[in-house]
Amino acid sequence: MKLQKIIRRLVMLVAASALLLGLPAATSAYASSATTGWIRLAHLSPNTPAVDVYLYSFGNSNAQIVLHHVAYGTVSPYESVTAGDYSVAMRAAGASATSQPVLSTSVTIKANHAYTVAGMGPESGLRLQVLDDALTTPVGQSLVRVIQASLKQHVVTVTYGSTVLASNLSFASVSPYQAVLPGTETVTVTAGGSDTHSSVTLAAGTVHTLVVLDGASGLEVVNLEDASGSGKPPVGGVTTGFGGTAPRGPGSPVPWLAVIGAGSLLALTGGLRMRRDGLRSHRRLRTGI
Repeated sequence: MKLQKIIRRLVMLVAASALLLGLPAATSAYASSATTGWIRLAHLSPNTPAVDVYLYSFGNSNAQIVLHHVAYGTVSPYESVTAGDYSVAMRAAGASATSQPVLSTSVTIKANHAYTVAGMGPESGLRLQVLDDALTTPVGQSLVRVIQASLKQHVVTVTYGSTVLASNLSFASVSPYQAVLPGTETVTVTAGGSDTHSSVTLAAGTVHTLVVLDGASGLEVVNLEDASGSGKPPVGGVTTGFGGTAPRGPGSPVPWLAVIGAGSLLALTGGLRMRRDGLRSHRRLRTGI
């Protein structure tokens, strides 16, 4: 009976440890999803040199995110931040962090919403534009929009298969999101009497931004997957290689649960061994063996 009580208590200890660690983790995850938004930063001005981009929380002079030497065509992955008011500042690459920004703008990040802040337009008329990014789609469909960031061709028309995504879209403009049937289709950019073709795959439940850029030998189309399904954090971004700093969430409690579980099992094994040794000693005393 005593052995059964020991085992029962140890099992309860393991369960209680897991519960105590698991509940705060679950609460933290819930709080994070209820108060977190996402932001990504982009340089989409063809004749503007590389820049350093800073994200500041309202009222805090210490940058929360810093992206160095961001060149034309660069779109960062999304970074998760606490919902609230922020400012984005753009400085010439390598300029002092305390120098006067070339451009700055404010953005209010709402919980469970995603935003792109992009430097757009020609260098002489450069501006920071805040885009509200979609994260969910109609059932069985995909959402796609177009950013026209080509200065070589001031007006473009973009089609996805036979679907027109943007007609006569002017430089530094953004088309509305449009629902399309998922699949692999040819994206055609028509401008200046010539066409540029590229194959693009859009999966059901995904959100995409097609960016028209000036390439070395004509126009290029970059396909950004903004979101990959309901309930998942946004993805976004082109592989960039620039550096950035941002806060990261707490680690998973699983390793701690494993340690406690292993310790409890060791305690259980030790308890059983001590119980067996005690019984053997008691038996030897009684039998004289």
